[in-house]
Amino acid sequence: MQLKSILRNLDYTEIKGSLDVDVTSIAYDSREVTANGVFVAISGFTVDGHDYIENAIMKGAAVIIVERDIWVEDYVTIIKVSDTRLALARLSANFYDNPTEKLNLIGITGTNGKTSTTYFVKSIFEQAKKTIGLIGTMGTIINNRHFENKNTTPESLNLQGIFSKMVDEGIEDCIMEVSSHALDLNRVAYCDFNTAIFTNLTPDHLELHKNMEEYFNAKAKLFDLAQEHLVINVDDPYGRRLIDRAKDSNKSILTYGINQKADIYPTDLHFYADYSTYQLNTPTGSVNIRVNIPGVIYVYNSLAAIASAYANQISLEDIKEGINDVKGIRGRLEVIYQDKGRKVVVDFAHTEDGLEKALSTLRPYTKGRLIVVFGVYAAPGKDGSAKRRAMGKVAATYADLSIVTSDNPKEQDPNVIAKEIVESMNEVDGKYHVEIDRREAIKYAIENSQEGDVILLAGKGHETAQVIGNKEIPFNEKEIVNELLANIRKNKLKLQSTRKFIKIKR
Repeated sequence: MQLKSILRNLDYTEIKGSLDVDVTSIAYDSREVTANGVFVAISGFTVDGHDYIENAIMKGAAVIIVERDIWVEDYVTIIKVSDTRLALARLSANFYDNPTEKLNLIGITGTNGKTSTTYFVKSIFEQAKKTIGLIGTMGTIINNRHFENKNTTPESLNLQGIFSKMVDEGIEDCIMEVSSHALDLNRVAYCDFNTAIFTNLTPDHLELHKNMEEYFNAKAKLFDLAQEHLVINVDDPYGRRLIDRAKDSNKSILTYGINQKADIYPTDLHFYADYSTYQLNTPTGSVNIRVNIPGVIYVYNSLAAIASAYANQISLEDIKEGINDVKGIRGRLEVIYQDKGRKVVVDFAHTEDGLEKALSTLRPYTKGRLIVVFGVYAAPGKDGSAKRRAMGKVAATYADLSIVTSDNPKEQDPNVIAKEIVESMNEVDGKYHVEIDRREAIKYAIENSQEGDVILLAGKGHETAQVIGNKEIPFNEKEIVNELLANIRKNKLKLQSTRKFIKIKR
């Protein structure tokens, strides 16, 4: 492809060298540069791509995009821009021929509920016989094939490549999670969104955004990008702020909620141990809905998906069947073990709000004690400390016993993280036990559970690895629980056999 085509609509401050260059690829990692490729030098949080320009040239880069003045050999074209991340998004969209213009792109943002909402949307659209792809926390799905993502929302170059693949495979609709990081770092710049969905906003990622106002402004960018429909949770105060921001635009605003007046809302709402039911009300009719994941949070998430489907003119019957077809979502209040005595549930709850909702959902149907195993992933500075203390208070308030352990401590000392958690638990007289090794923490919870108890393993959800230091260590909680329980049953049988032998011998 001609360099001139890739540079279309790119704002740049200086050019050195020729634009009459045929380029074969784009890369922002010098190790992935190919002959006659474009290398975009991004200034990251820990690594600066400008330090790897010589490596990129040695790999065959013909064009270098930079933010600052550099010197290289005359045979390499240098293009200087004010923001290489934003430039990468523009170049990537051009390189793949702007694939989002050929998709009905639905973006969803918010602190909690994004993943389950995308799966509800996917199921509804499939029920309506539409071809839909999915991009999110648990990976990318194209024609029922699953691909791993490095981030919830991939970097712009990877993202545009995914969109292009969807178009090539005949996908017409795409639902994607859009993280605040992605919005702040311009990963979704130049994406042509048709619909934007907002779930809620509670404290999270404040190590990046500094405060809730910055966090909100990052999320709000998606609603500036969306061209037609804005689907917003009117029960959330930040949702109401989004509505006020958008009321003078020419975009369609569709609200959903339970407590405030909304366009999409439930009545006759009933909660059960494993599901919820309600009558769905819309501006054009009503239908009965069953959500096969318990708790009010999944009622909200189903309403968000329903509102986006309604905005895209999908029938109420297809909406009803689509929601009902979702029998469960991996790592979202997923029951991984249950017998007459106890139940073990995993959930991705990794914020104070998420943990409170998970525990509150399980509490009414717990005959014995509600036990939670949780940690807090690594977050630096005072914001990380505030999050640990907040989650500690939630656990102490809503659980009968908390097993404080590690989540993804990364480079931080998990003992320090645990210490800050238990300090806050002591303030509200919470009952807890500390076991830093997460496998041992799960074992402790199981061995100390009794008939009627429910154990919640919070924080990891669908994840199958734990990040300790700079290493990812395999860690599948479902497999670990089944292995631990199998060993317990085996030891019990061995003990019973031994007792029987002693009795016979006597």
